[in-house]
Amino acid sequence: MTSDEDVTAVGAIADDARRRLYRYVIAQPRPVGREEAAEAVGMPVHRARFHLEKLEDAGLLETDYARPAGRSGPGAGRPAKRYRRAEREVAVSLPPRQYDLAGAVLAEAIDTAAETGEAVTDAVARVAEARGRALVAGGAEARGGADAALTDAAALLAQHGYEPRRTDRGIELANCPFHELSRTHTRLVCGMNEALLTGVAEELAPGCLRARLDPAPGRCCVVIEPDASAG
Repeated sequence: MTSDEDVTAVGAIADDARRRLYRYVIAQPRPVGREEAAEAVGMPVHRARFHLEKLEDAGLLETDYARPAGRSGPGAGRPAKRYRRAEREVAVSLPPRQYDLAGAVLAEAIDTAAETGEAVTDAVARVAEARGRALVAGGAEARGGADAALTDAAALLAQHGYEPRRTDRGIELANCPFHELSRTHTRLVCGMNEALLTGVAEELAPGCLRARLDPAPGRCCVVIEPDASAG
């Protein structure tokens, strides 16, 4: 899913000077000082410092402080700031995609099936439902009643890239976070998605909402509706 922080990071590196500095820093096997980076890209040190700080603010670079090699003790001066690639990953996709989530579910399911002999499709459904419940864990519970539960479900799913739309019957999802996978492995991925959203619905509003397959052009294959079987 694309976050505001990821968009900000991509915006920071869109500048040509910052991009050249970033490429130089990440190509080095060790942290890089301002003077070295500035010289490498042919830029005044004060300008390089400005752009390196912007890259740090955007979360693309991390820093530490160290004295240059061979300098220690009194008179060695203050440690210099050094830059290196940040550990965070940045990905921007419009519309939002969550292929990392799909990969995590499928990998865990395959491992489980290999260990237990369980059918892979059954393991995928079970793991995906647990992941759906985990998306809700720690968040606010539904406030009670189908309409309020649908509002809360839509707010949660919007945070995860589904682009929910309220309809007369419930929620339709304008975006499938697993779009390319669903095109090539429709049965497996749509089943995984149904199980994931079943976990969301049951954790958020037990006995109040249900997720079901209802494929249609231009939207996700799953819809969320009030559970007609509920009391």
